[in-house]
Amino acid sequence: MSAQVINGKEIVSTYRAQIKEEVANLTAKGVQPGLAVIIVGEDPASQVYVRNKAKACEEAGIYSEVHKLAGSTSEADVLALIEQLNHNPRIHGILVQSPLPKHISEDKIVEAIAVEKDADCFHPVNVGNLMIGKEGPAPCTPAGVIAILKHIGVDIAGKHAVVIGRSNIVGKPMAILMLREHATVTICHSKTANMEEITRQADILIAAVGKPKMVKKHHVKPGAIVIDVGINRLDTGKLAGDVDFDDVLDTASYITPVPGCVGPMTITILLRNTLDAAARTIQSQVNG
Repeated sequence: MSAQVINGKEIVSTYRAQIKEEVANLTAKGVQPGLAVIIVGEDPASQVYVRNKAKACEEAGIYSEVHKLAGSTSEADVLALIEQLNHNPRIHGILVQSPLPKHISEDKIVEAIAVEKDADCFHPVNVGNLMIGKEGPAPCTPAGVIAILKHIGVDIAGKHAVVIGRSNIVGKPMAILMLREHATVTICHSKTANMEEITRQADILIAAVGKPKMVKKHHVKPGAIVIDVGINRLDTGKLAGDVDFDDVLDTASYITPVPGCVGPMTITILLRNTLDAAARTIQSQVNG
């Protein structure tokens, strides 16, 4: 029996309609959520992402600024721009697009963003809050995966979730969010022995490793839910995920397509984080 291909478009439009409504309500109270995106250099994939983010903001009624800086821009100039945005009351979320040129420290940039305006949940304080279960922004891609699972009616509690990949952006926070949903979590990575034995135990298999079509049929337990976070450009110019979609299709019960599911959901959570940050400013004014 063929897996059900998860309809990313439908899930994204449902969540974004809700966000648009909340943005309108907040704007009516005098606070329009605002997102600033900084892009340094000419990376083609980054330019596509940034365009998509700006378009999504516009559709949701979120004010957005895109700051395009030359690849030769100094670290000091990027930090100065962040400082300016930290103090700009129109901006509630700040995102610096990766990758950055080699002469700019990603750590310094992330740590310069005001904790309450960290739209990506990359700041060490927000990562710490995530770890101990405190309130704060959600990491966009992992939170998008949770939203997809909930939308299709998966009860995550008690399930065995296997995450392939241990990056700070997806793998590690994905494992934490699954733990918060009461899953039993295993992380596999490049040094994992007998990976296939482990992945075949997964009720929910999440691939976030950055290797095209790495996950094959023999990695997947029959009836497992397979979530593909990877997005890789093949030599042919086509996009492919970390999962060999055609090979796995007859084994999984649900599978996400690439592109068109996890990617747009990531942007949706970015909008949600910006909206929530704006809502917190109203709350702090009330409390203050």
